[in-house]
Amino acid sequence: MMSAMSSTGYAVPAARDRSLAVFGEVMGLVAITCLFAAGGAYIGRDLTGLWWVLPWLLAIGCIIGLNVANAKGARSLALVLLFALGLLLGISVGTTIAYYAETAPAALYQATAATALFVGVLGAAGYAIRRDLSGLYRLAFFLLLGLLVFGLVTVLFRIEGAYLVYALLGLGVFGLYTVLDFNRLRRAGGDEAIPLAAGIFLDVFNIFLFFLQIFGRR
Repeated sequence: MMSAMSSTGYAVPAARDRSLAVFGEVMGLVAITCLFAAGGAYIGRDLTGLWWVLPWLLAIGCIIGLNVANAKGARSLALVLLFALGLLLGISVGTTIAYYAETAPAALYQATAATALFVGVLGAAGYAIRRDLSGLYRLAFFLLLGLLVFGLVTVLFRIEGAYLVYALLGLGVFGLYTVLDFNRLRRAGGDEAIPLAAGIFLDVFNIFLFFLQIFGRR
């Protein structure tokens, strides 16, 4: 009887400790990946033409590769691919960041602050929701596809003011992903840390770019 009571008494704190440990690991990985992205932006600041496409395509390969590696238990390889993802995406937007740093540095600061606040609020909300929201990932995926189609239309037809609508819609889509990813983080195990860190990093990365588009008026 005493043993059962002891087991019951420590089950909740132990589960909470594991959850906090996974949360700390994931957020630590996200922070490091962001640093790699910042370094990549510096490396790619002088890229010209369509050279930005190559690191972007390689980054897609990293996303696929890290999920496969993690599923097979190759954690070290998955970790390397996570950091490579940050570096490559940073390189792909290096010229954009350099342009704003030279012409509208205030937009960079505003986008950074807005991203931190946006992700912080939505992430906290998602983590606080006890209900499993994973069923909404399918909806988020279709919304993302719709966003990509709309973005392609705005590029092809140069619609007046469409960039602002696109950016706002993008914030909505990746805001939803942020809520879902942090909700998933609430119940994730240690084996999900790297894929979750990749997902949250991509949320942060895209949200930053959308805010930069809004504040920079480009």
